[in-house]
Amino acid sequence: MASLKAIKDRIASVNSTMKITSAMKMIASAKLRKAQTAITSFLPYSVKLNQILTGLLAADNDFDSEYSKVREVKKVAIVAFSSNSSLCGSYNANIIKEFAAVYSEYKSLGKDNILVYPIGKKIATYVQKQNIQAQGNYEEMADKPLFQPVLDLSKELVQKFLDQEVDKIILVYTHFKSAGSQELTRSVYLPIDLSATQEDSTNTILPDYILEPSKDELLSQLIPKVLASNLFSALLDSQASEHAARSMAMQIATDNAQELVHELKIEYNKSRQAAITNQLLDIIGGASALEQ
Repeated sequence: MASLKAIKDRIASVNSTMKITSAMKMIASAKLRKAQTAITSFLPYSVKLNQILTGLLAADNDFDSEYSKVREVKKVAIVAFSSNSSLCGSYNANIIKEFAAVYSEYKSLGKDNILVYPIGKKIATYVQKQNIQAQGNYEEMADKPLFQPVLDLSKELVQKFLDQEVDKIILVYTHFKSAGSQELTRSVYLPIDLSATQEDSTNTILPDYILEPSKDELLSQLIPKVLASNLFSALLDSQASEHAARSMAMQIATDNAQELVHELKIEYNKSRQAAITNQLLDIIGGASALEQ
């Protein structure tokens, strides 16, 4: 049985750790509220853009666009979103696992034909360890989800697709559903699946748009905006999911620490009681020897 001092020191150590995890949980919760506000503020704009695009495409089943052309995949780009820091449960591990699965699917194309855009330090570190060439450093984007850097990245990705430098672009991120639920997501960024967009419109009452200038010209301006919006939504989703995962992980760590402290206090009291009993037995034994 451990000494009383050793148990007391461990109780103090666990209490100290519990204060840290509790503080980290509070910080993550505050950041989560801020991230949720950002999503709530941006969502109406993103939804409206997609509704307009859906409405325009639904009116013309024969519409053909450079953004929707499906080509034989000879070169692919993968954009994966992770966090810059750890202590967020399995959040980063799940992203890395999904990225590895996507990468393995296209491994036969060769490393030079798979362009990787790691958003976040954790996925960037994994990519580097696997000797995969990253297309840039996007750690700051993972910490500060500003629209302009996302817009620049979106323009780069779209231009590579239009110039046929890549034939397919895939996003790997975590979709934020609620504070207790996040969904690992893999989606095709380009080419746009117009058939799916038109199918979604069948259950929606669409407005009758009067177009000026031409529909083709409007779509050529609208589609890049929708793509940038979708990329920014993925970044906001990822950041909110990270904070939610960290808040949950720190709450679990705090609860475990409280339970451990409780168990250590019971062990301490048992050891203390045993020590007192032994001392009393020694005293009683000594008194009996004197009487004899």
